[in-house]
Amino acid sequence: QNVDSLLTENAKMALTLYTYPGNFRAFKILVAAEYNGIAIDVPPFEMMKDNKTPEFLAMSPLGKVPVLKTPQGALFESNAIARYVARMRRDTELYGATFFASAQVDSWIDFCTHELELAATMWLYPVIGYMPHNPAATAKAKADVVTGLQTLEAALKAATYLVGDKITLADIVVASALVYPMKLLMDAQFRKPFPNVMRWFNTCVNQAEFKAVIGEVVLCTKEVEPPASKGGKPDASAPAAAAPAAKAGKKEKGGGAKGKPSPEELAKLKAEAAERKKNAPPKPPQEQKKKKEKAPADAAPAEAPPAKKEEHVYKVMDREQPSDFVMDTWKKVYSNCHGDYQGAMKTFWEMHDTKGYSLHVCRFKYNNENSQAFMSSNAINGFIQRSGEIRKWLFGVMWVTGEEGLTPLEISGCFLIRGQDVEPLKAANDDAEHYNWYKVDTATEEGRALVYEHWCSADGKFEFLEGKACVAASEFK
Repeated sequence: QNVDSLLTENAKMALTLYTYPGNFRAFKILVAAEYNGIAIDVPPFEMMKDNKTPEFLAMSPLGKVPVLKTPQGALFESNAIARYVARMRRDTELYGATFFASAQVDSWIDFCTHELELAATMWLYPVIGYMPHNPAATAKAKADVVTGLQTLEAALKAATYLVGDKITLADIVVASALVYPMKLLMDAQFRKPFPNVMRWFNTCVNQAEFKAVIGEVVLCTKEVEPPASKGGKPDASAPAAAAPAAKAGKKEKGGGAKGKPSPEELAKLKAEAAERKKNAPPKPPQEQKKKKEKAPADAAPAEAPPAKKEEHVYKVMDREQPSDFVMDTWKKVYSNCHGDYQGAMKTFWEMHDTKGYSLHVCRFKYNNENSQAFMSSNAINGFIQRSGEIRKWLFGVMWVTGEEGLTPLEISGCFLIRGQDVEPLKAANDDAEHYNWYKVDTATEEGRALVYEHWCSADGKFEFLEGKACVAASEFK
């Protein structure tokens, strides 16, 4: 079987994830699925009911969620499921580009579980009323969270992402664990000592693949305080972020007014805490009945059905103006050329469909502001990550050239894009507005030479571009 058929089989595999809405342990699984183009069905699920059925207990002996049902059988434990989904496609390198990088990803997943997630939940649980507030325990949890964030801050000081130069499962797992703390607990003063963590976190959660699962992340403006007394409710006036939003019929839907933790959102968080409490005795029938009677008063108003999403312009183009050029095939040719760039480019020009695709060079408008090499490198990696929405129709290489402190640092790139203009790229990635774009005339030798140099470099070693020393080069494929 070839790579294409394996990828197609994985993408079409029937997968069902059982979890309740808003479970942050499901976020990492669903975000990884977005990056890998894997369809996962998430049916409605009610804790303390659906997880007690014999059918569910056969999949998850302790009745815990999330659980992933696959054609081969069921998987439980969220990290195991996330690893499984990340490994379903090797070409996306979500689990690391090398054997060593995969081990680095595992290191950060374990770090998150033991050093960050545990402390963060111990800070959160009293806020959502799951456990009594103990000032000493909360102070210890906060201190442990600070220690975890300090570790992240040091790791991200000279790096855009935790492993390698693009988002991996390490980033997905750690960022997912921080979503609720960032929305409900960590105000601006708390976040202030961690600028690199915040730069990285905001980069992650603003990717299209994250937004499809968790929606817009509104950072905490005031820490939500624990209830004043046992059984009390959290301060409804304390600002917090809106609950996660997601695709209708596929991911969880959030609720609540922007800036306030709604009863619905707090209920979701309570459900997450409840599923961790092993062998909890069921409540007396009368108490359950009382709660049921009270529920309508606290329930959030029913949401209006979401508007049907407009079909992407490129999907329309593929249907109405089909092209013989297959982007995935070209990306594999380029990735597997093993340094034979001349052979790869010969294949490209034979494949290229000038009516269906066009080539454009971009040059950053504000190169005079590029003072530090690592920040310029972060800029091109960020540009590439934010273009992920149209990955199926886009290929290119971006460069940073010059010498820090001696010559200007310049950012430029060359992209192959569906259609004849870059407007859909600008719509997908706001950063594209900060560049001047020039369409390449591929009918001329000069135009083809320009594309070759950007994609392959003059000597194939990516040491120079247009006579300027290379500081960094990143591929979008």
